[in-house]
Amino acid sequence: MNGKVRLMQGNEACAAGAIAAGCNFFAGYPITPSTEIAEILSDVLPRRKGVFIQMEDEIASIGALLGASIAGAKAMTATSGPGFSLMQEALGFGIMTETPSVIVNVQRGGPSTGLPTKVSQADTMQARWGTHGDHEIIALAPDSVKECYDLTIKAFNFAEKYQTPVILLLDEVLGHMREKITVPDPKDVVVEDRKPPMVPPEWFAPFEITNDFISPKVGFGQGYRFHVTGLTHNEMGFPTSDIRTITDKMDKLQNKILRAKEDICEVEYFFADDAKYLMVAYGTAARAAKEAVLQLRKNRRMKIGLIRLKTIWPFPDHLLEKYVRKADHTFVVELNQGQIVNEVRRLGNMEKISGINRYDGEMITPAFIAGQVRGAK
Repeated sequence: MNGKVRLMQGNEACAAGAIAAGCNFFAGYPITPSTEIAEILSDVLPRRKGVFIQMEDEIASIGALLGASIAGAKAMTATSGPGFSLMQEALGFGIMTETPSVIVNVQRGGPSTGLPTKVSQADTMQARWGTHGDHEIIALAPDSVKECYDLTIKAFNFAEKYQTPVILLLDEVLGHMREKITVPDPKDVVVEDRKPPMVPPEWFAPFEITNDFISPKVGFGQGYRFHVTGLTHNEMGFPTSDIRTITDKMDKLQNKILRAKEDICEVEYFFADDAKYLMVAYGTAARAAKEAVLQLRKNRRMKIGLIRLKTIWPFPDHLLEKYVRKADHTFVVELNQGQIVNEVRRLGNMEKISGINRYDGEMITPAFIAGQVRGAK
């Protein structure tokens, strides 16, 4: 790969990844600590014949985002906790209407205005359950500036492939840290596009139930007539009260994500194979956990390993279960009061699973993690 080596901020890498993935529309409202993403794209997109709109608030932002995608654009927004809260109803609309889109949440301390300039991972469950009703969601969590670039591209690809909003969970530290990364040549970046219809317009069913639960999709104004509504709808997009049609639609929304877990879910195993003790972590907390593993193995000769979650939702239980079940104890490291720890407990061995948490707005350190492990062992 003949790429360029650059010193980049996490938010900058996210914006660059969006451009590489083909993003041509951004609507957003400035909010710490995500604002750099909007600032960069406000400059870059117009020069690439794309569209940047600063909306009056986050509710309007996600409305514009979804409208642009329905018209055929590759669309993204970026926000933080309070703005993400405002987006939840429209996020459900995007799920129901199967509208590809990317929502970046650079997390900060909460609730309410909370800690605007401090780090947190407390929106993890909001990403899963923030919008009402039965639904599945895809949420990814990078832990480095390079992964901010790579997973932004992956988020766009998943959005287009599975026709759904995808959430990218950064945090304040990751968004503002700088690291040297290799930015690949654009021709080496794999970009997915939504599956086009293979039938004439008069045969087109925009929400057809297919074998893989992915309907062909085309933008408004491209010769195919279709209807879009947030009401539960039939294959033509019109509201329905038919119980079988409703069930089929709801099953489709679930199955297109869950049947693809092998494709969507990704974790990193770090000294996990021989681990007597195990850590599970994600995002910047995983960086500290990784260093704690090295310290404990070197200084305490402890057989301890780490499973780092790159995919948060759907939860990659199938990639964790055997490791959690065989471990003498599993420690779930999070920058919150304990959210993913309960998902890990569902895998079994519940009494041997505990959280290591920090939620005062400061980064969790390897020394703190190592001390908690030693104290619990």
